[in-house]
Amino acid sequence: MALVVEDGSGLPDAESYASVDDADTYFSLRGNAHWATLSTDAKEQALRRATDDMLQQYSGRWKGERISASQALDWPRDGVVIDGYELPVDEIPTAIVRACAELALRALSGSLTPDAGPEVKSKTIGPIEIVYQDGAQSAKRYTAVENLLRPYVRGGSNQITLLRA
Repeated sequence: MALVVEDGSGLPDAESYASVDDADTYFSLRGNAHWATLSTDAKEQALRRATDDMLQQYSGRWKGERISASQALDWPRDGVVIDGYELPVDEIPTAIVRACAELALRALSGSLTPDAGPEVKSKTIGPIEIVYQDGAQSAKRYTAVENLLRPYVRGGSNQITLLRA
């Protein structure tokens, strides 16, 4: 089944923020040859998983408001201001599309959101020993994706907005 890409109108059946063409262009310009070797079906599946992950990780944290209760995805949004400029309500920001492509590439090698299990305190394999700090996170983090999306999400639970008088 063909991938349904959000076009900025708040589609009720959208499955991805990025099209295969978007991702193809993005990775081609960055010299990523591996993406080009994949079938269209594999690319579409990865883009769906990437968008699913974005919904799981960022829903409720995006700036602004959804434009419709019936839209399938969190974007498009109204009332999003970045660097003093309000974003058009009928567009998906380039950074959202790029983050989706980045996550799609990572989705090719496994689950983006694995089930959490007990954290390893110490592991020895031959002469190598790994010891994790107490309180170490077991969830995967994708710094490149987080950096792309940072301007579009509200501060975390440990952050407050500071206004200067």
